[in-house]
Amino acid sequence: MFDVAGSWTGFVPIGRWLPAYRRSWLSADILAGLALWAVMVPEGMAYAGIVGVPAIMGLYTLTPPLIAYALFGTSRTLVVGPDTATGVISALTVGALAARGSADFGALTGTLAVLIGVFFLLFGLLRQGWIAAFIATPVMRGFIEGLICVTILGQVAPLLGLHGVQGDVFEKLRFIARSLDQVAPAAALTGLLSLAAMLALRRLSPRLPAALIVAVAGAALVALLGATAAGVSVVGPLPSGLPHLTPPRVSPDLLLALTPGALSIVLVGYAEALGAARADADGDDVDPNQELIAHGFANLLSGVLGGFLAVGSLSKTSVAIGAGARTQVANLVAALLCFLTLIFLTPLFHGLPHPTLAAIVIAAMLHLSKPAYLRRLAVEAPGEFAMMVVVIAGELVLGVMQGIALGVLLSLLMLIYKASHPKSAVLGKLPKEQAYRDIRLHPDARTFPGLLIFNPGGDLFFASAGHFERELKAAVAKASPPIGHVLIDASAISLVDTSACDVLLRVIRGLKDDGVLVAFARVRDPIKDRLQRAGIVDAVGEGAFYDRLTDGVTAALGHRVA
Repeated sequence: MFDVAGSWTGFVPIGRWLPAYRRSWLSADILAGLALWAVMVPEGMAYAGIVGVPAIMGLYTLTPPLIAYALFGTSRTLVVGPDTATGVISALTVGALAARGSADFGALTGTLAVLIGVFFLLFGLLRQGWIAAFIATPVMRGFIEGLICVTILGQVAPLLGLHGVQGDVFEKLRFIARSLDQVAPAAALTGLLSLAAMLALRRLSPRLPAALIVAVAGAALVALLGATAAGVSVVGPLPSGLPHLTPPRVSPDLLLALTPGALSIVLVGYAEALGAARADADGDDVDPNQELIAHGFANLLSGVLGGFLAVGSLSKTSVAIGAGARTQVANLVAALLCFLTLIFLTPLFHGLPHPTLAAIVIAAMLHLSKPAYLRRLAVEAPGEFAMMVVVIAGELVLGVMQGIALGVLLSLLMLIYKASHPKSAVLGKLPKEQAYRDIRLHPDARTFPGLLIFNPGGDLFFASAGHFERELKAAVAKASPPIGHVLIDASAISLVDTSACDVLLRVIRGLKDDGVLVAFARVRDPIKDRLQRAGIVDAVGEGAFYDRLTDGVTAALGHRVA
């Protein structure tokens, strides 16, 4: 269970850093809070469209997560709030149970946020922070790139002023192609100009709050030119004041139906959040388990206060860092400003055009994409790049949820393959050094006639033992001239199970029958103890274990190795 480290500050980290807060940091944190507010308000309303709920729910999702993370989080600068990638999963999960735009859809979206919070909190209390490493980075990147494609394609119709598009990626493309003659010129122009402005501002002046500038400009133009009469739809009246408490719908069947989507969001959102939290750790101790707890409270509060899911965002965190944020006081300032926006400023956004909101989402997704990483991966690791492409294709063809399942499956298969196929090596001695290296990577490494120095490359257990046996036998058969000694470098072995011990005994006896002696070097004490209990030490002899490779080589060759 969660260890509070002997004090309440172990559970509420703000109690550790706030007493040490420096007054000189305040001005920087206030300015960073203003920058966050300027980004989060328009993006919150825009991301509500991805989730499939009214824009006001996007505003409800701002203040509670910011306060919860400031209290319970361990990163100085991480920003928790609405997110595009996980928002798509939320919309798909709830969309399977209720019609988009209905009251049930909004209520179930809040219930899903609460369920996500429960899972986050449970995993944190059980200290399951290791789940962040459960999905391989190329798979996670492929999943995010696929979500980017899905989200952008889903926003093209609203960008052009089209409505009523549903279905998968291909159905949306067909809908757009069939409906081009119905596009209102004013709506399309509003959307395209908003997108161009977003991209230009981000490129030319990345420190400016592009989303707020474009949102205000779009609303002002619609009001001045009367564009609503020309077919430009707007957000419409937004309620002012505090949200009402929204208790989650608790039904076994309903919770069971929401659970797969909630777990997917926890897995994907937490991996993204932890990466963002560590991006500017600067030596700070980001506690993965405490991060889970912080996200748990953030989602619980958001769900019961009328909002939807919230996770740590790299893009918003980058805004805070770029604006000079020193601590979570910047988030508290942003939370206060978002709260005041709910109370006093919502009438200012009733004329915000839907095409402009779509442009904000598309620009955010383009900013999230990493084409440079894709190019580098294609050059450095073609196999992992191919796996990433499979995940992207799976999302586009099969669906987002199926893409997640495919990504998890590929991660598991890759983990199993790498664990069961460690990179073994035949070693040789480097010239004028007492060091032994893989002869494939070091052609100048010297081998010794009649002696094979073999490194298994990893642990020996039931899944890797067969691979070890095949690789060793192949190396013995390939050696020329024929060998009389095999020296196993066990430096990489930290685990040997019963299956591997059986294989080792079989290999040792088979080599002995062929007149080949086996010895070991650099064996860790726990491993030697396990080999002793399995009878392997008796099979090769106590004297066949050496602390250094050089000692084993010298003994096998019968003279000192120069």
